Amino acid sequence: MIKVMAINAGSSSLKFKLYDMPEETVITEGNIERIGHEDAYYTININGDKIKTVLPVKNHKEATNLLLDDLVKRKIVSSLDEIKGVGHRIVQGGDYFSDSVIVDDDVIAKIDELCQLAPLHNPAHLTGIKAFMEVLPDVPNVVVFDTAFHQTMAEEAYMYALPYEWYTKHRIRKYGAHGTSHQYVARKAAEVVGVPIEELKIVTCHLGNGASIAAVQGGKCVDTSMGLTPLEGIPMGTRSGNIDPAVVEFICMKDNLTVSEVLYILNHKSGYLGVSGISNDSRDLEEAMQRGDKRSKLALDIQYKRIADYIGSYYVYMGGIDIIVFTAGIGENCSRCRSEVLRRVKVLGVELDEEANAKARGEIRELTTRDSKIRAFLIPTNEELVIARDTVRLARLIQ
Repeated sequence: MIKVMAINAGSSSLKFKLYDMPEETVITEGNIERIGHEDAYYTININGDKIKTVLPVKNHKEATNLLLDDLVKRKIVSSLDEIKGVGHRIVQGGDYFSDSVIVDDDVIAKIDELCQLAPLHNPAHLTGIKAFMEVLPDVPNVVVFDTAFHQTMAEEAYMYALPYEWYTKHRIRKYGAHGTSHQYVARKAAEVVGVPIEELKIVTCHLGNGASIAAVQGGKCVDTSMGLTPLEGIPMGTRSGNIDPAVVEFICMKDNLTVSEVLYILNHKSGYLGVSGISNDSRDLEEAMQRGDKRSKLALDIQYKRIADYIGSYYVYMGGIDIIVFTAGIGENCSRCRSEVLRRVKVLGVELDEEANAKARGEIRELTTRDSKIRAFLIPTNEELVIARDTVRLARLIQ
């Protein structure tokens, strides 16, 4: 057995899963939150028990040392030599990367260059990579890109109708996000129905606080909802999704704001939060809606309508749909979200199994009846497993 670590570093967090490969068994997992504070949270899951500690963690290197020392201390590994590879999630790989890669100086330089396209994510991911490379200098590091899966889109799907030199000079185009999740659940859907993915047309709906839709034809992404940044697409927890770009100048003039201030609002104070005025959490909006709050219902309905819009457009673009997949926090746990979306695309031949959908939560389950022309499934995502698999594959840890 080979032990491989899957890492997702945020600006102030470090999520981890330690796997035994190729068995794909999770040995332990957890998170270090509030890095940079005196009261950081370190949570680790051991044999089903979550152990939480509050302590000062100054930076990601200190967080990495804390994690690795604790693995030895708790005898999860006898020594750090047991860890043979570390895989990292990277949000933005631009058009440089169409697959995961082994980390080297050139890869680090390109990820750094792309920080301008993912300023909230790529710098944090780089910090995590460098911390692990310093603490485990002889262990191969692999990076898995959220954008890589979407690199199979045709020019007509990823190009914007803008001055062409904006693309040639500044690489402005659609890149998408959540590619690791879209890829995983599409392949799992093909496995569940017992049909080669090369023969299927699948729409994957990754619905969480961040959310995106992808059209997967023959196992390859042909279109996706997020664009140059994660701001494009459907409304989300705090993001607006698609709007008329003239809104930016209009609000700048009316409210005496800068472009940067308006973009901050579109990213952090819009979506569920902006429309409802209550919360960016769909659960809070569901509760408020039950109490009669119309704006909470409106915030959810706007998103459901936009999701259905994308499904309909992908139906036309691919010439049909065989499977619709719901995944991520909301997609896996909110039956109303799934039923509302599927109700809106009923005209395509979707017949919802209300009882199955009501019971579906956090595990693979079919949501449609036998008469449905399009099958719909709840399939939990597992981005960390993809990271671990790619780490083993690229580092050639198993011959």
